[in-house]
Parts: sequence; structure tokens; C-alpha cells
Amino acid sequence: MAVSIRHPKDFISGLIFIGLGLGFILIAQDYKMGTATRMGPAYFPTILASVLTLIGLGVTLRALFRDGDPVTGFAWKQLLLVLVGTVVFGLLVRNAGLIAALLAYVGITATASVYFHWKSTVLLAAGLTVFCVIIFIKALGLPIPMIGPWFGA
Repeated sequence: MAVSIRHPKDFISGLIFIGLGLGFILIAQDYKMGTATRMGPAYFPTILASVLTLIGLGVTLRALFRDGDPVTGFAWKQLLLVLVGTVVFGLLVRNAGLIAALLAYVGITATASVYFHWKSTVLLAAGLTVFCVIIFIKALGLPIPMIGPWFGA
């Protein structure tokens, strides 16, 4: 009995999930696992990576039984915009502050969407920034500057 891939997009997505999950599990092996009651640094990443691998397995198997569209291309521009936004966030957060870093991140990554509109992007950036300041700086007390030294803080 020959096995055929009926949904190529799901099949490739599943393989990517499996690859990432197994890669993260492999990386986590360098750390101490611990137990459920006394978790080590590898415990939570290993559990998450295992779940990602299982999801990937499910998506890959589903591709064998469900019809779908063929893969027609790859969204290089969108991938590049998300990666650039993430790098810019990482570069800005310490010296420009969380507010500027989040505004830049949302502004850059939102342009990757085919549904991009400035009005909704500004609202999203403002809401996400307020939420992150409340959660990460005020509630959790993380040592992230709201406004960094580049802006005189």
C-alpha cells in the first residue's frame, strides 16, 4: 500500500514542527532536567518541545488523510520582516526601552501582513505596549527600562 501526501502544506508544516521540537529537546539535554516537583532548567523547555513535536506528528499524519492545496511558494518577504522586527526589538529594548522597542517591533512585523493598515497597527502597538508594561514591568518587576538611556532615562 502506497502512502500519498494529500495535503502538502500540512505535511511540510508538520515536518517543521517536528524538526524544531526535536532540535529544542536536543539543546535542552545540556541542562539538568530535575523532577516535576523540583524542575531544572531543561524541564519546561523539554515539555514544550515535546508538545511541539507531538503537534507536528499529528499535523504530518493528518496530511496523509485530508486533501489540501499544493505548496506554491514561500513567503520570504514576510519571514524577513518578522526576523528583522525581532532583531530590532532585541537591539532596542535595553537602550531605547520597552516602549520604543515594542512600537518598532509591531510597526515592522505588521507590514508583513496582507491585511496591514496603519490605524489598526497603531492601536495594536499601543495596546500591546500598555499590556507589556503592566505585566512585565509593574506586575512581575522585570528589570527592563520603560524608557531607555537613549531617551534620557
